[in-house]
Amino acid sequence: MVRAMPWMRHKLRDQDVWAKVDARGALATDSAGRVEVVYKAAPGAKVYRASSRNLAPLGGDPIEIETDAPLVEAAATTRAAAPVGKAIPADAIHVWTDGACTGNPGPAAVGVVVIDDGARRELSEYLGDGTNNIAELTAIARGLAMVADPKRPVVVYSDSAYAIGLLSKGWKAKANVDLVAALRKQLAGFDDVRFVKVKGHAGVPENERCDQLARDAIVNRR
Repeated sequence: MVRAMPWMRHKLRDQDVWAKVDARGALATDSAGRVEVVYKAAPGAKVYRASSRNLAPLGGDPIEIETDAPLVEAAATTRAAAPVGKAIPADAIHVWTDGACTGNPGPAAVGVVVIDDGARRELSEYLGDGTNNIAELTAIARGLAMVADPKRPVVVYSDSAYAIGLLSKGWKAKANVDLVAALRKQLAGFDDVRFVKVKGHAGVPENERCDQLARDAIVNRR
């Protein structure tokens, strides 16, 4: 099944995309302020979601694009590679995390999206003063805490090479030692946790959503 709808060219971070608009040419946002976008104006294009605040209009008239019916809800293949040599199990729980900090150090917060067989939960939490690295690590801890069954396979997505290196590559912690130790202990309670590095601020829908959740928590201090 395909669907035709009006789209207009916008800039998403450093990429040109086509964003869904209404009859007036305004961005068609959902209740969370997200907009459907496609990266190519081609029939059958996959549809992603991006925060409306990250989209800047490039001008031009709207066009119709026939797209795939299902939205891509941050599947493991959404511009993020699986760990080399490890296929992601079909029943895996997908945990998307991001930390944000204004000032570094400064007001810090986390955003988490957990997707389990199509069902999703979100977390937006203000941490108080901290660093970006503390926020990134804490976001992973909060995401793992949202997984009810530690025997299920879990895939954690993060744009922090620092956090992934400490938790999956054996890097030695020179700072945040207690936090890293607590996270390693938390991970030991799971049967199968895999980490996937995603590129931050690159239009990966759930990474963008986590960033928005974290930034909103800083603004609202909640």
